[in-house]
Amino acid sequence: MKIKILKFALILITTFNNAQIGILTKDPQAILDVNGNTMIRQVPQTTTLSGYQLLLLNQNNSEVSQISPDNINFGGSKNQSIYSAQKKSGINLLNIGILPSGFRTINFTTAEKTVGNSSLFSDSDNTYIVPANGIYMIGYTFRYGTGLQASLLTNTPGIGIVRTRANTATLIDSRDFSGVNLSILLSLTISDSSINSLYELQKDDKISFGLVGSNLLNVGLLGSSTSSFYIFKISD
Repeated sequence: MKIKILKFALILITTFNNAQIGILTKDPQAILDVNGNTMIRQVPQTTTLSGYQLLLLNQNNSEVSQISPDNINFGGSKNQSIYSAQKKSGINLLNIGILPSGFRTINFTTAEKTVGNSSLFSDSDNTYIVPANGIYMIGYTFRYGTGLQASLLTNTPGIGIVRTRANTATLIDSRDFSGVNLSILLSLTISDSSINSLYELQKDDKISFGLVGSNLLNVGLLGSSTSSFYIFKISD
């Protein structure tokens, strides 16, 4: 009798070992298929994600799968379009033929990068390369010499941003340096200017930062000038 019971138990264990168990379903699709709510009354708590996997519910087939926390974006990752640079000395203005007449670009390079991925900037033409379509925030500042000249600058110089798309360059924004006559003997130019605005850009657009109407600027003062820019995507 004992031998028969043992044989039955072994058969039963083998059956459950290879069977799919269904709760509230006659057609289980997994080893354990629960057709209804599941409650777990006690779950150990951990203070770290290291060494753990997260469980996710597939809404197509209700299957539960695991995923590493490293593959989850919890909202703290860096915006991959962010780039900024600052040039404190050694500014030169480059006259690149494709750019609009009167615009000369500043010789920014990846060496002046303060934040961002160097692959977003090209040293060959001193441009930021737009990584994806969307709305971008751009800030650009330039100080010519000390930022204050004791005479009115001729040729209406100022700062400008150029977008190059499909080999066509367009000045998308600019600000003139402002001047004022204080008296017959004294005229001043405030040669410190900035641009902060939003622009709709397309993938692979190239953004150049430079000066407009700059042909008569003193090259010596350019050496002591400073400039910086930042750019990042804020919306599709």
